[in-house]
Amino acid sequence: MIVKPSADGLVASVKAAGAKGPPPVHLWNPPFCGDLDIRIARDGTWYYLGTPIGRAPLVKLFSSILKREGDRYFLVTPVEKVGITVDDAPLLAVDFTATGQGRDQSLTFVTKTEDEVTAGPDRPIRVSRAADGEPSPYVLVRADLWALIDRKSFYRLIELGCHEPHEGASWFGLWSQGAFFPVIPSSELP
Repeated sequence: MIVKPSADGLVASVKAAGAKGPPPVHLWNPPFCGDLDIRIARDGTWYYLGTPIGRAPLVKLFSSILKREGDRYFLVTPVEKVGITVDDAPLLAVDFTATGQGRDQSLTFVTKTEDEVTAGPDRPIRVSRAADGEPSPYVLVRADLWALIDRKSFYRLIELGCHEPHEGASWFGLWSQGAFFPVIPSSELP
């Protein structure tokens, strides 16, 4: 008998695991069970069957079992793996705190699903630019899962930026935990 994957089945499997701390998703390699109609929108809203998931604890639980393989995203448990759709990044950074200044600065981000990560050599910040020049900033949260940094936080980050030499040119960027993250070439700023 083939069991069709369901959101309820995923929740039951994760709760049955019952461990404290983040699930060891990197250790789980269950068989692929098919795709589930779950979509993460660019604004961080999770949808199931086209309807927003309004229960924040459920979204937080699902975000804890996210896994990326190549260009695809999955929710995994010890016994099943289901594909989901991600419009941009699977996580959304909604705030940050800055401590220190310049090279001694540390930028700690909080996601909509309550992940907390400090940018640094192992957790880079990157900025992609759309064809129209609009920037899309991201911070690495865990295991190839990036968080889009929301607009209000990005504007606050820009206030902390500075110009530094990078790859033979001057760049405007950000420092965190001793690492410099280039945002835009200084020559492209007015």
